[in-house]
Amino acid sequence: QVQLVESGGGLVQAGGSLRLSCAVSGTIFSINVMGWYRQAPGKQRELVASITSGSNTNYADSVKGRFTISRDNAKKTVYLQMNSLKPEDTAVYYCNFVTYFVPWGQGTQVTVSS
Repeated sequence: QVQLVESGGGLVQAGGSLRLSCAVSGTIFSINVMGWYRQAPGKQRELVASITSGSNTNYADSVKGRFTISRDNAKKTVYLQMNSLKPEDTAVYYCNFVTYFVPWGQGTQVTVSS
């Protein structure tokens, strides 16, 4: 029933910016902690940013100061603003809940060229 649809990825040069969106349906969005995850080939999927129902945020050290997570409860959408992108940010980016997982969406590819 719950669906997650990511969008906004693309190819960008180092130092550039992208804004990712995650549309959530089929659940009570406003009470859930949401997160952005990423997975590069051959690497584990990692949580890079999270946001609580009260918009409290946390970031992985690798992205802190460069990425900003936000949410719009009315639109049931989570965003990830990515600035100062580095080649090591290249990955498929996914959204999901943090307190529990539902089936993953298709993700959105972010490629940062050096």
